[in-house]
Amino acid sequence: MQTEDLGQLIYGMAQKAQVASTSLMAISSEKKDKALLNVAELLLEHKKNIQLENQKDLKAGKEKGLSKAMLDRLELSDAVIESMVHGLKEVVALPDPVGEVTEMMKRPNELVVGRMRVPLGVIGMIYESRPNVTVDAAALCLKTGNAIILRGGSEAIHSNIALAEILRKALEQENLPADSIQVI
Repeated sequence: MQTEDLGQLIYGMAQKAQVASTSLMAISSEKKDKALLNVAELLLEHKKNIQLENQKDLKAGKEKGLSKAMLDRLELSDAVIESMVHGLKEVVALPDPVGEVTEMMKRPNELVVGRMRVPLGVIGMIYESRPNVTVDAAALCLKTGNAIILRGGSEAIHSNIALAEILRKALEQENLPADSIQVI
């Protein structure tokens, strides 16, 4: 793919993420939590498919001569998938920070001023060889009402795409914008 084409692709993704982020800002905590629980269910339901895609990455990694430590980080074993499911449930248990007001104070002119937590909008994240980060980062962004564009290491591309499909499917099940979570 040429640089111009890649730039256009990413620009298009960013535009879609921006549109998605505006609707995420107003989503209820319950709806976000339900989508996260859907992700957990879908991870377990599609575990074999995820692991088949992960095997492609592991095979390519071995052929490229990745170290044992790198291959361990890349592997989506049963235990790693269970850990992702557990992590999603922990995120659901967290209070929703969106709309929280802190540091209220009354000014000398009687004006009451405070700070309110609001979503940032769109977050871009680059990370390497740990496909479980795809789910972790997406979960935290969804909980905080942000869209995310993820760029994982090329050694985990099949795994990341499989996980992104699950994340997007879970969003669609709750009528949330699938473009809130995208993988480059």
